[in-house]
Amino acid sequence: MAAQPAPARYETSIDRVGLAIGAGGTMGGAIGVLLMAFAGTHNVGALLGGLLIGSLMTALSITALAAIPWALLHAAGRRGPVAAATLGGVVGFVLFLGGQTYGYGMFVAPVMDAQTLLYRWASGILTSLVMAAMAAGIAVAMWRVAYRKVG
Repeated sequence: MAAQPAPARYETSIDRVGLAIGAGGTMGGAIGVLLMAFAGTHNVGALLGGLLIGSLMTALSITALAAIPWALLHAAGRRGPVAAATLGGVVGFVLFLGGQTYGYGMFVAPVMDAQTLLYRWASGILTSLVMAAMAAGIAVAMWRVAYRKVG
């Protein structure tokens, strides 16, 4: 029986964590600017404002929603890019789906028939999958900034 190589160990420091949050925030702000540009906004001031606000909101959201789950994964030794992508994708999916379905139906929604509700949920799920893929990509980029292989 051949010996299997030891799994890679990754470590970080508080300064790299801060840089990773900044990188993730900037990537989220850049996605917001792209969406603004595709929607027809061409005013440079508005795009710069969107970048600033989008970056700040993304960094705050990452910190508020993913810091504790990531700290738990880190403590459990799940520090690789797959763990980062999975957490980013799940958080992104849950966040965006809730935003598109009136908080999963917990908040007041306009009156609609069953077929319209079905299409709203189907659209929400598909759109959230796209956003989850972007969130997973941001999480992997953040992981790359924050972590270094040990040994």
